Amino acid sequence: MSNKRKVTLFLITFFIALWAVFAFYYFRVSQDKKRPASLAFLGDETHAVRDFKFLNQDGDTITLASVKGKILVVEYFFTTCKGICPTMNENMAEVYNTFKNDDEVIILSHTVDPKRDTVGAMKEYAQRFNADSKKWMFLTGDKKALYDQARYSYLVTAADSSKTDIESDFIHTENFVLVDRNGRVRAHQTKDGSNVSPYDGTKKESVKQMMDDIRVLKAEQ
Repeated sequence: MSNKRKVTLFLITFFIALWAVFAFYYFRVSQDKKRPASLAFLGDETHAVRDFKFLNQDGDTITLASVKGKILVVEYFFTTCKGICPTMNENMAEVYNTFKNDDEVIILSHTVDPKRDTVGAMKEYAQRFNADSKKWMFLTGDKKALYDQARYSYLVTAADSSKTDIESDFIHTENFVLVDRNGRVRAHQTKDGSNVSPYDGTKKESVKQMMDDIRVLKAEQ
């Protein structure tokens, strides 16, 4: 075999091998992009939201069975709040408008001030956002039940054992909570897995991440 043919054969073999490596890499990358990310669990993986009984803005009783099998977006606020709540609910309205025609997603907005936030007050507040009460529920009820649900079910904020008087207790958090179809609290994590955190309802980029993560949950089997 002449040197020229040897060189030609080498080059052909080299480029075939190079193409094979490139094709394999491209396939792996494209498959990784198609594969949904996996969300972390906030708290123990076995933790699940427990049953509750509250009233929505129409005065209807809402329990865990009412939203069973749905992806839930949860917040705590109060209608007379002039601080972070307006920003939170402006951002929540964006979530609502994005998923209002999606049967898999429901928003639960709980009051932290049920004494003032009666069914009527919640109804009036919900009307600001043209909220469908079947898709965006503004919930009120017993204060202790609302607070226990926040702390022990949704893990919205750390449990405060120093509060023995429910009347003096007050939760004020900017966090939105994402709950999967199985009632487990989920959260976004950094790519290296070093940090798991809830979603900041006052920050648009965090809310956008949450909406992306809702789509991840929708893709989960």
